[in-house]
Amino acid sequence: MGALVVKELGPLLRRRDFLVRSGLVVGASALAGTGGWVAGKELAEDGETARAEASLGAGGMQGEFALDRGVVQLTSFLLAPHPRQVREAIEQHRRELDANPKGYLFARELELEQAVLEAASSYLGARAEDIALTDSTTMGLGLVYGTLALGPGDEILTTEHDHYATHETLRLRSERTGATVRRVALYRDIASVSVDEIVESLRGSITPRTRAVAVTWVHSSTGLKLPVRAIRDALPDHVLLCVDGVHGLGVEDVEVGELGCDVFVSGCHKWLFGPRGTGIVWASGRAWEEVAAVIPTFDGRGYGAWIQGREPDDLPPAAALTPGGFHSFEHRWALADAFRWHADLGRERVAEHTHGLATALKDGLADIPGVTVITPRAERLSAGIVCCDLGGDPHESVGRLEAEHEVIASVTPYATEYVRFGPSIANTGEDVERALAAVRAIAG
Repeated sequence: MGALVVKELGPLLRRRDFLVRSGLVVGASALAGTGGWVAGKELAEDGETARAEASLGAGGMQGEFALDRGVVQLTSFLLAPHPRQVREAIEQHRRELDANPKGYLFARELELEQAVLEAASSYLGARAEDIALTDSTTMGLGLVYGTLALGPGDEILTTEHDHYATHETLRLRSERTGATVRRVALYRDIASVSVDEIVESLRGSITPRTRAVAVTWVHSSTGLKLPVRAIRDALPDHVLLCVDGVHGLGVEDVEVGELGCDVFVSGCHKWLFGPRGTGIVWASGRAWEEVAAVIPTFDGRGYGAWIQGREPDDLPPAAALTPGGFHSFEHRWALADAFRWHADLGRERVAEHTHGLATALKDGLADIPGVTVITPRAERLSAGIVCCDLGGDPHESVGRLEAEHEVIASVTPYATEYVRFGPSIANTGEDVERALAAVRAIAG
């Protein structure tokens, strides 16, 4: 990093402080198990200790991804690139399926799907039998919200800030059941939002008719991260708390039990860097009693009951909710490798790295005249998404960032649009530098 850039970005990007804070400094033994993380040359030149020389260094995880490094990729949270371990697992399964489709499917399907559930359960801190496999967050939301046991007079509470997938699924469920969907604002001004304001906005909106609260852990519209545990603690016990967790899974060092929610829905092809077209639904025991399967499962217990001419009586709810049919098996089975890869990296280190880059980016953006950072600066209210207002048309700004400076950002797909970045474990401090330099150039 040049001295000028370090001075401009402040202490968060000074090499030693930033790397330690972001969890990028690891021991040599950890390095050996991560498939290609290498020490940065700059660290050695700075006279760092042997431990620092064994860190991710300036190169970060570039060797794990096949990304075009000619550009700064800050949109991996939209559709993730596959890391090497996941790519290799997909290719292995694909080769076997292409060589002997029936043989490989029949011989390995049960074993490989169970391996996915076991890897997911270990990562989430949950029971494998409480996890259903899906293709995406949207599919998971549809399976849950679209089948909740509701009727006329019942109410689901959600927020004005949630994504189209949540709002539309709830609208469709309301049409079919006569239940009411009510949206509330969580804050007056995101610039001053607090945990207490968020919690009180939801707690104060509960009525005797409220059956469930549907929220998103990390908002893709602003980057706000909700205090899910505090929300759960403030809600009546009988109200289900359902969470779209896709922009927190693979970022935060939290297990589902610590969140306290009743339902957790997520795609696995964003911050987890899992195979594209994969997702999960986790639910607590009481929550599984409130949803119903709508797509026939291909679980052997369900299929076997049909063969015997009876209804399945030994089929766990999560297995029943997992849609049957033929999937992109090589992607689904490689999901186990994504969970294992993240576990090997260490959830704490991943969280520190992602938060470190995001904080450095927010701090740097805040120092640029004409730029307003929308995402809360506090880490307890933010994750990896960083949204900002550059003062003009966000589509034009994103276009210029890519065309003139080879920095790939996105625009929030909501009525109020912002420029959006998503630094992740696929990025480095140098990527943040380049992004900030590009914003300075187009904002000046």
